[in-house]
Amino acid sequence: MKQEWWKKSVIYQIYPKSFKDTNGDGIGDLQGIIDKLDYLKELGVEVIWLTPIYESPQKDNGYDISDYYRIQPEYGTMETFEELLRQAHLRGIKIIMDIVVNHTSTDHAWFIEASSSKDSLLRDYYIWKNPVDGGVPNNWKSKFGGSAWTFDERTGQYYLHLFDESQADLNWENPELRERIYDMMRFWLDKGVDGFRLDVINLLSKDQRYPNDTLEKATDDGRKYYTDGPRIHEYLKEMNERVFSRYPNLLTVGEMSSTSIEHCIRYTNPEEKELSMVFNFHHLKVDYPEGKKWVAAEFDFLQLKRILSEWQQGMQAGDGWNALFWCNHDQPRVVSRFGNDGNYHRESAKMLATTLHLMQGTPYIYQGEEIGMTNPYFSNIDDYRDVESINAYRLLIKQGVKETEVMAALQQKSRDNSRTPMQWDDTEQGGFTNGEPWIKLAPSFSSVNVKNELNDPDSIFHHYRNLIQLRKEYDIIAYGDYNLLLADHPELFAYVRSFGKEKLLVVSNFSSRTTSFTPPEGLDAGKETTLLISNYPDTNEYLSEFVLRPYESAAYYCRD
Repeated sequence: MKQEWWKKSVIYQIYPKSFKDTNGDGIGDLQGIIDKLDYLKELGVEVIWLTPIYESPQKDNGYDISDYYRIQPEYGTMETFEELLRQAHLRGIKIIMDIVVNHTSTDHAWFIEASSSKDSLLRDYYIWKNPVDGGVPNNWKSKFGGSAWTFDERTGQYYLHLFDESQADLNWENPELRERIYDMMRFWLDKGVDGFRLDVINLLSKDQRYPNDTLEKATDDGRKYYTDGPRIHEYLKEMNERVFSRYPNLLTVGEMSSTSIEHCIRYTNPEEKELSMVFNFHHLKVDYPEGKKWVAAEFDFLQLKRILSEWQQGMQAGDGWNALFWCNHDQPRVVSRFGNDGNYHRESAKMLATTLHLMQGTPYIYQGEEIGMTNPYFSNIDDYRDVESINAYRLLIKQGVKETEVMAALQQKSRDNSRTPMQWDDTEQGGFTNGEPWIKLAPSFSSVNVKNELNDPDSIFHHYRNLIQLRKEYDIIAYGDYNLLLADHPELFAYVRSFGKEKLLVVSNFSSRTTSFTPPEGLDAGKETTLLISNYPDTNEYLSEFVLRPYESAAYYCRD
């Protein structure tokens, strides 16, 4: 297995709008990130991933880009970004930028020109279709609800938008369009950016027949005709050859929607020359009953174990590479989702960190995860800002779903759960801003904040810091094989990593009940082992049969 630098690194995702505001307008900015670089250095992360900071009308909080070459004024200037890059590099921290090339904002100059006339020279930069039987070209659904097509009155055709109607899909069949995208990527890399996170990158290639789907299940919404599409590997190989391969030590991570292990092996196997690593989201749909997102539901623990383990072993067998994550700007807070943010807040937050960070792959920490930030549990729709959540609320109410049920689903599933401001201290607005924040803080900020975490050596923050350090010290964490234990155990998530003569056992209790654990053969009682990390202060130092307390987690290392 090739030992690239990023296999022993941990990446920290920043959602600039909610990270740190320095000018009192209630919106986080680039200067705020500069001011907190020493905090990130202390945590130990080596890479920052910035969600989009480009000029945008902010219909989808920056994922609707109107100008790839300009910084959103609310965040700062190009000079501020260049200073951020310089200051990060001085501290040994790399920066990767979020690139959205499946679609642009309808405010982008390309779309404005393309929609001006059917004869526009840029018309073919987007995907246009004539009406069919007086209506939409096919029955594909938008990820944000409703049809994936919007009618353009001026030209009498529909344009495709897999997301919001203000996010028009680009036509990757057009080679001129692809070259303009590659030019833009080189612009940022020439500034010194260290890589890219590529938004929904596996949706670029659409089935050119544009057939109807069956609509039989929630997932029969057209996605099979544009996910991991017919030319996607061709496009990524071209992107790598034209851009990535020309910049040494670049990190590229693809966000893969509804993908498969087989495709992700191809995306990340070094021989394929496409990407460094990939995100997949299958493990974050284990609380989607029958594939439905907008329903409050318990998560399926056995399914969570099965999916994570299938991806560990599948990618390992194919020499692919996983991006490991519980949280991001589109997902609820993991301590509220798979842990217990009430009675066992600290224990479950640490347990979840240990379970993920000791797997094979590159771990990602989403801002605030390292201090155990929780969902805000907003009780009023007016507190939400996310376009997807607001659309879902309106659609469900229209369908006759009770408002209490809709709000329960939003409290559990809304993207705004992760977008509340970073909680720096217990002062008004949590130290995020001196003004009125663009979205309310989670009420937990008075107790869950960076100031408290830094002052407590047993904090969640210090647990994450220790995990980051262990990955740097132990090759087995980055390169060891993975084997799941106790696949059918209803409470324990246990696995063994193996690397030459080394073994690492990780065992986690995902419940508020006590449960016993017997070490597997080869790591049996009496064999000399070292406790690498745990989330209770008095966990057995040497491995033997023991009882795990609520949300207890421990990792043991041994060498033959």
